[in-house]
Amino acid sequence: MRPLLQKELSSFLERFDNFKDAEFRSLDILSATSMKLIFAVQDRARAFDWITIELEFSGITDARLVGESQISLLDMSDGISIIEDENKFAFAVSECYNVSQTKNSSCYVITQSIKYKESQF
Repeated sequence: MRPLLQKELSSFLERFDNFKDAEFRSLDILSATSMKLIFAVQDRARAFDWITIELEFSGITDARLVGESQISLLDMSDGISIIEDENKFAFAVSECYNVSQTKNSSCYVITQSIKYKESQF
C-alpha cells in the first residue's frame, strides 16, 4: 500500500476520472478505526484499461457506511471525492467540494490517512 498524500490528490483523482462510473466492489472493516474499500476503475495512464484500486483508511473519526448488499445500488455516476482539510481526509461517494458536503453523501469517511494499491482487474 502506498500513502495518498495531499499534494497527489488532484492527479490521483484525475487519473481515474474521479472514479466516475466505477464499480464499487467491497467494503471491509478491518478494525474500529480502519477499513478498506475496493473499486474497479478505468486508468487513464493505461489507455483506460480497467484495474482494481484498494483504498485503505486509518484513523477514522466519522463515517456513514452502507451494507454489503447495498454497495451495488450506490450511484457512481458522479464518482468519488477526496478532500484534505486540517490534516484530515474526507472521502465521499458523490461530487463534493468541502468536508461538510461529504457528510450529506450516502457513504462517507473522515480519516487521518489514506493508502492505496493498484492491482489487475
